[in-house]
Amino acid sequence: MDADEGIRNTREKTDGQAAPGDWEELVATALLGTARRGGSPEALLDAAAVRTVRRRAGLRPAEAARRPQPAPRDPRPAPPEAARRRLAQLLAGRTAAGSGGGRRGGAPDLTELLPQWLATAGRYGYRAPSALVPALLDAARARTDLRPQALALAGARGLWLARLNPDWRFALRGAAGGAGELPDPADGAAVERLWEEGLFAERVALLGAVRAHDPAAALRLLGTTWATERAEDRLMFLDSLRAGLSASDEPFLEAALADRSRNVRSTAAELLSALTGSALAGRMAERALACVGPGVVDPPTECDAGMLRDGVVKRPPAGRGERAWWLGQLVEAAPLSCWRERFGGLGPAEIVALPVAEGWAEELHAAWCRAAVRQRDARWSKALLGPASAPPAAGPGTASLAERAKLLETLPEEERAEWVAEFVRAHGLSEAFQLLGVCVVPWAGALGRAVVDALDAAREAGSYPWSFSGVMGLAERCLDPAEAGRLEAAVAAADDPPEGSSGAAAYWAEAFQRLVATLRLRAAMLEELAPAV
Repeated sequence: MDADEGIRNTREKTDGQAAPGDWEELVATALLGTARRGGSPEALLDAAAVRTVRRRAGLRPAEAARRPQPAPRDPRPAPPEAARRRLAQLLAGRTAAGSGGGRRGGAPDLTELLPQWLATAGRYGYRAPSALVPALLDAARARTDLRPQALALAGARGLWLARLNPDWRFALRGAAGGAGELPDPADGAAVERLWEEGLFAERVALLGAVRAHDPAAALRLLGTTWATERAEDRLMFLDSLRAGLSASDEPFLEAALADRSRNVRSTAAELLSALTGSALAGRMAERALACVGPGVVDPPTECDAGMLRDGVVKRPPAGRGERAWWLGQLVEAAPLSCWRERFGGLGPAEIVALPVAEGWAEELHAAWCRAAVRQRDARWSKALLGPASAPPAAGPGTASLAERAKLLETLPEEERAEWVAEFVRAHGLSEAFQLLGVCVVPWAGALGRAVVDALDAAREAGSYPWSFSGVMGLAERCLDPAEAGRLEAAVAAADDPPEGSSGAAAYWAEAFQRLVATLRLRAAMLEELAPAV
C-alpha cells in the first residue's frame, strides 16, 4: 500500500460518520508493525497525520457561554498607592526589604501583619484594589481568620468573582444572604420570604439584622416559627439575642424556660439572669440570700422543681458535691446588687474581704466572679481581681488567670491596661499572656512600657528565651509602634552579648531585631493607609 492509497482508505473511513475504530486500527498497526499488518511505515505515518488533522477539525465549537453581567460598582475609595503596594507585598508574603539585619528569624512575619492592614483599611472605609481582589480571596480561602475583614474589603466585586470561580464559593456562603445582600430589615415581605425559605446561616444573619433595626420585630419574626424549629436551631437563635439584650426580651425568654430542650432552657435562664431586673433574677436572689449571709453559708439541701425550671442543673460534674454545685448556680444567677443590703450596706470590695464560713470561700468567690462577668459589673470585677501586685494565687476571687482575664474584660479600657501593666511590673511576663490578650491594641503608655521593660529584664536575667516566644509574637502585633525607639537600646545590648554567653543570646538578638523591624513596618503601614488631608 502506497501513501496515496493509505490516505484514500483513511478518507473513505472518515467521510460522513467516522468509523469508531479508525484511530485504534492505526495504533494497532503501529504496535504490531507494518510488515505484519501490510503497508509501509511512510503510509502509516501519512494516514496518522491525516487522521489527526481530521480529528482536530472535526471538533464542533462549543456554544459560547453567556457573558456575565458587569461587576457592580463599589463606591468606596481605593487605598492610597503606597498602601496598595504594601497590600500586594503582604498577600505575596515576601520579606520586608531592609529588615532582619542578616540574622536568622530577624525579619517581620508579613502573614501576621495582613490582618492589621485589613482591619485598618476597613476602619478607613476603603475597598480592595480591583487587581488584588483575586489574591485577597485566595488568602481568605487559606485562612479562615481573615475572611470577615477580607470579604468586607472585597465587597460586591469579591462576591461577583466568587460566583465565577468554585474555589471562592466560601465567599458566597459567608456573605449575607448566601449570594447577595440581606433584604432591607424594613421590607417585611422580603424578610418573611428569606426567613421562610433561607438556609439556616442566612436566617441567623437575617435575625441579627432585623434585631439591630427593630428588636421587637426580631422577636415577632422568631415567634412565627419557634414552635417548629429544631432544638439545635432554637438554641442558636436564642443565643443570637445576646446582642442588644434588654428587658423587652423577658417575656419571650420566660416562655422559653418551659422549652422541651434542656439546653434551650439553660440558655434562656442565663440570659434572664443577665437582666438583673427580671423576675428570674429576683427568684434567684431570694434563693441565694437564704443561703449566704455574714459568716454563714448554708447551701440548699435539694434541687426543687422551681430551681429546675429556672435553669439550675441538678446533676453535678464529677468531683463536685451536689449542694456546692447548686449553691454556685444560685449565686451566679443572683443580681450582685442584692448583696449590699444582705451585708449591712457594705460595698463589693468590703464584702469580698469578709471571712467566709470554713470551706466555702473558694466556691462563693468563684460564683461571684461568674456573676460579675455575666452582669458586666466593673465594681465587683475590680474587687474580685484584687491588687495586681498580689501573687496570682492570692487573689480574693480566683487564682485562675483565665477567670481573671474574663473579669478584666468588664473594666474600662484604661483601667484594664493599668491593672495588667501593674501585674507585669510585679510578676513579669511568664504568667501575663492571657491577661495581655484582653487589652486593647495598641499597647501604649504604661502597659507598653511595662512590656518592653519586662522583655529587656528577662533578657538581662538570662531567662530561658523560648518560654517568651508567645509573648514576643503578641508584642509584635500589639505594641504601640512608638515603642520602637525605646527598644533600640535593648537591640544594641542583644547584639553585643557578653563573651561566652549561651545560644539564648542569639535568640534574644533575633527576637528584638524582629520586634523593632515589625513595629517600624506597622508604623509605615499606618502612615500609608492614612487618607490624604
